[in-house]
Amino acid sequence: MADRYFTESPIHDRRAVLGGPEAHHLIHVIRAKPGMEVTLFDGSGAEFPARVERVGRSEVELEVLERREVDRERRRQVVLATALPKGDRQRWLVEKAVELGILRIVPLQTERSVSLPVPKAMDRLRRTVIEASKQCGRNRLMEIAEPQTWPDFVEQTHEVPACRWLAHPHGTDQEMAEPGPSVPVFLAVGPEGGFTDEEVSRAVAVGWQLVNLGPRILRVETAAVVLAAKAPH
Repeated sequence: MADRYFTESPIHDRRAVLGGPEAHHLIHVIRAKPGMEVTLFDGSGAEFPARVERVGRSEVELEVLERREVDRERRRQVVLATALPKGDRQRWLVEKAVELGILRIVPLQTERSVSLPVPKAMDRLRRTVIEASKQCGRNRLMEIAEPQTWPDFVEQTHEVPACRWLAHPHGTDQEMAEPGPSVPVFLAVGPEGGFTDEEVSRAVAVGWQLVNLGPRILRVETAAVVLAAKAPH
């Protein structure tokens, strides 16, 4: 799906304008010319076949040919709360979460956290969401929420009817019962050193289930992907 481009402005009529990185790629990498056809998406859940009308120095004007409602989302909402790894591993985690259909990532600040994204890093991660969505065909963008402390996240979500899984070496390794189709899923992954006993106890006290991901020690981003893949669809 390499011919997909994201437009920041919602598409409401027969004309669309691409600017920024999307226009730069189309102009300077693809060498677009009038008449070329591509697919646009604006995060609304639809995608739009479009034809290039004019190629400028920094923007591309396109004629929107039609609107197609194409749903590639999971049937239930899955929120991943995770301590973030360092450096480029954050980008890899975000990319795979998009591919797995995660609705939202919440960066967690825990007792043993080693990394929280600064605003510039958050912007880069949100750009990764766009690039991953273009590649995998999602027409809605995964949200990257503002960082939260673990106690705040547990407090804000504990009254929501939901399935809650926390990755932990002492958790169950049995298949978890699948909740009803409309029940959202919250997933939690700690930092490299794991959640502290106090943090785990706080979660268990309000209904979080501990899930064992296997006998080997996994990096944060690997654990997040494994847990997300195990979550009910």
